[in-house]
Amino acid sequence: MLHPPRRPAVKDQDHDEKIDAAKPGDDEASWSRRVFLGAAAAGAAGLVMGARESNMVSGEKTGGKLPTLYIPHGGGPCFFMEWTMGPRDTWDNMANWLRSVGQRYAKPKALLVISAHWEERVVTVQSGERPALFYDYYGFPPHTYELTWPAPGAPAVAARVRSLLEKAGIPSTEDKNRGFDHGVFVPLKVAYPEAGIPTLQLSLNANLDPATHLAIGRALAPLRNEGVLIIGSGMSFHNMRAFMRQGVLGESQRFDGWLANTCCGEPPARNAGLVQWAQAPAGRFSHPREEHLLPLMVVAGAADGEAGRQVFTDQVMGVVVSAFEFGDQHA
Repeated sequence: MLHPPRRPAVKDQDHDEKIDAAKPGDDEASWSRRVFLGAAAAGAAGLVMGARESNMVSGEKTGGKLPTLYIPHGGGPCFFMEWTMGPRDTWDNMANWLRSVGQRYAKPKALLVISAHWEERVVTVQSGERPALFYDYYGFPPHTYELTWPAPGAPAVAARVRSLLEKAGIPSTEDKNRGFDHGVFVPLKVAYPEAGIPTLQLSLNANLDPATHLAIGRALAPLRNEGVLIIGSGMSFHNMRAFMRQGVLGESQRFDGWLANTCCGEPPARNAGLVQWAQAPAGRFSHPREEHLLPLMVVAGAADGEAGRQVFTDQVMGVVVSAFEFGDQHA
């Protein structure tokens, strides 16, 4: 059963305008309604696989130079509801992996998250002391609009972020009223349920240029020596019209294979490949709009010259999704 959308806790005019201006079927509202209505048929077709394999990080990481992470944040509030779009355990592997991230990186001084769900014309840093939650998903059960994750903000880290961007010649501004969107609070509520680590967001640049986002990451690299865990939150496959469709698995595997080879390759070649991601096998099919891939560019840029690793992969809703870690894990 579908439920009417609830108003977000924090108004985000740019986000609302973007949804209103999107083509039919290209926004998360349309996607969530469509997959709800098509769940039974897709499940019967066996497009979501029950047996899956995943690679998980393990062992607590508390000091030294932190790596950076690109994580999948799932579909809406998927970890906190009874899933009816295929097997009930669709998101279990991903949830378990996210918990392992919280166990390994248990004590960073702060979490800096670049979410696919925040774009601004000028890169913007969330600087409030107590961010609210922004329930920017639609058509889900009422209780998912009552989730809480009361992590403190990190105004001092926000100031440091702006200083680093300025030093790199990248214009920025700040927003004290911005709340945590679901690209932040949904996966981090799984990874860090106590919500005790200061957390802040950094927006994407609305130009959606991969080279720009690699440069943003390079500017932020010093934070890794200051106890800040930099997390890019998106989905390595994000074609909302393709989820649960027959024949899509192979296309997602083609792109995922290219992405893994690129991210795990030599850093100079990695950067060149990521800039040209749209020419990759099934690139534009996997990302008709690239906002869910660009957080990867930021975290890869923040570990420029260092190795990348595929640390998680799974099949969900008929496609392959992966997570990546960058930087010397022994630093």
